[in-house]
Formats: sequence, C-alpha cells, structure tokens
Amino acid sequence: MIEARFLTEYRDFAEAVQLQKLIWGWDEIELIPLRLFIVASRIGGMVHGAFDGGEMVAFSLAIPALKPAGKAYLYSHMLGVKKEYRNAGVGRLLKLEQRKEALARNIDLLEWTFDPLEVKNAYFNIERLGAVVRRFVPNLYGTTSSPLHAGLPTDRCIAEWWLAHPRAEARLVAREAKLPPAIARIAVPADIGTIKQTDQARAREIQKRVCDQFQEYFSKNLTVIGFERTAEAGTYLLAPWDPSN
Repeated sequence: MIEARFLTEYRDFAEAVQLQKLIWGWDEIELIPLRLFIVASRIGGMVHGAFDGGEMVAFSLAIPALKPAGKAYLYSHMLGVKKEYRNAGVGRLLKLEQRKEALARNIDLLEWTFDPLEVKNAYFNIERLGAVVRRFVPNLYGTTSSPLHAGLPTDRCIAEWWLAHPRAEARLVAREAKLPPAIARIAVPADIGTIKQTDQARAREIQKRVCDQFQEYFSKNLTVIGFERTAEAGTYLLAPWDPSN
C-alpha cells in the first residue's frame, strides 16, 4: 500500500533530489538542490513523499507565494513519480495531501505549471482535480537537458487549483461540475509523445500552434474549464469563468 507523509528529515530530502535524476534525467546543474527542500520545509512550504514500504516512489515540493495584491497561496513547484508507479494514483495522493495541508492553513489556492502538450497531465489537472488555466508562459525554463522535453521550448500552462471551489470539490468525488459551454477549443494530437521523439520539426509546429491559440484566447479573457480525450486528441475547452462564482 502506498502511503504519503510530510518530509522533515535530511535523508528524505536527499532521496527526493536523487529521484529527480531518475525521473527527469536532468544534468546536475538543473536539479533542485537539497538546500531548497530544507528551506522550503522551514518557511511554510510543503515537502511530501509517497512510500511503498520503505522506498520513496514519489515526492512533491510546494513553496509559499504571494500575489501582487498580497494574497498568499502555495506554488507546487515539483511533483515526480517513478515510472513504474505512474497511473497508480500516486500523483493524486500527493496532491490531496497538499490540499489537506493548505486548507488547514486557510490557504485556498495552489498553483503549478504543466506542459500543454502532455495530454495525460492536462486531463489529470483539469478533470481529475478541477484546476483551471488562465495563463500561459512561452519557454518558461528555457531549453533543458531532460530527454522528456525533446529539445523543445518549455512552454507552460499555469494551473490554478481553487481548493474550496465547488468545481474542485465536485471533481474530487467524480461528480460532474456545472460548467459554462465551451466557446473555443485547443487540440493536441494524442500521439504527441511519439511525434516529439520522431519528428521534432512537426512537434515544434504543433507546439507553436498551441502557443498561439492559448495566447489569443487568454487575451480575450477565456479560461480552460474542461478537457476532453479521444483516441485522436486531447482538447482544451475554454469559456468565460469567474472563480468567485
């Protein structure tokens, strides 16, 4: 049985650093260092680990953040799961631990970034957790050494998880949330992972088109409020949305 717990010991933080290498294959210079895990855990951040017996198989790192207007929230900077434990609910387990701790601190917002070309992650964030997306950042981290990024720019969507919003609460119990009708769509081919590894030029064309669409629709104050998956594509559904409703 996989169990999640708060991490406080140096040895656990060091294990999380090693997991980064295993999961993403980054060069040493791109790893989040041990010091940041230690500091985050002591200034109001959250470091969680998921364990199968005594083995850490996943971890998450969130740090305190502040909006320009002064609103406090948590930024979930990293969540990684060992390959053999993916699709087993481990990521969701860690997210639920983050949510529980945040609400206990009277924090109602968690944010994180994700690659818009990663269809599975998009579905998880939007449909399983109930996050929404209103912002997009082209090439946020620059070009990285990770084989998972296939040399492409690191374009990122910013997920907003309003923890106590009826939309999120409905999704967490697999109940349909009342949504406005979609007035725009952004489709990503279901086989984008293969395309990235075999035809980088085509992958870049798809990425550029997705980037342009996000920037256009967000400039019109639309929000990603849903995500559909078929055998052919994953599709972002956009509509006007107000988090206060």
